[in-house]
Amino acid sequence: MPSQKLASFGATVVTYNMVTRPMYQALDADKRTEEAVLRRGKVKAERPQIVTPHFLSRTVGFGEEAQDFMRELIRRGQADDAGILYTYSNEPLQMEIISSRPEEVAERISKRIDSESQPLEAVILGVDELWDVSLMKFIFDLTNSSGPKNAADFVRSGRMKMDNGVPIDARLRIEDSLRQVQDGNLDPAVLHRELEAWQLFDEYQDRFFRALKRRGPLI
Repeated sequence: MPSQKLASFGATVVTYNMVTRPMYQALDADKRTEEAVLRRGKVKAERPQIVTPHFLSRTVGFGEEAQDFMRELIRRGQADDAGILYTYSNEPLQMEIISSRPEEVAERISKRIDSESQPLEAVILGVDELWDVSLMKFIFDLTNSSGPKNAADFVRSGRMKMDNGVPIDARLRIEDSLRQVQDGNLDPAVLHRELEAWQLFDEYQDRFFRALKRRGPLI
């Protein structure tokens, strides 16, 4: 695993080295030289966001059973409980075949990461036909190991406190988005969707339209 956890107040880019035993090797029992498949890429974790179940229900399409679950949360008074949302994207970079056992390749990469003090690089021994599942398992473990630190950072900063059913973190995001819209660095539709999802458009509509009038060219 990377020695550095996911950042609480910014995006994090992790370089991964996925090492697997090629599928064809299991079909060729006479092949004497073992080989490894090395896939390199980058996983970008966007800045963690503090959200509520109610917010998610308005931004993601859910089926009837999920809607029943949401209604139960509302009944229990938990629909506006704050939680942390992590979003990721994967950028594959290269793939190569190496004449060596996968374990040996992984060990060499691990030693190189240590010697170069790369805190945001990882090596993963995965399964060739399910390498993307292996990557998801890595992301899941990285999220779990980072969650307590991120939550503590958010609590200390006051961002997990609620303001009329909306986390302080969300209101700070909206303020930043208003500035970006005015500067021409953000599509106003992105901010509009965020305001609608939080049911805050009426509260912010005057500032939203002022930002539209003042904004520079979108880049």
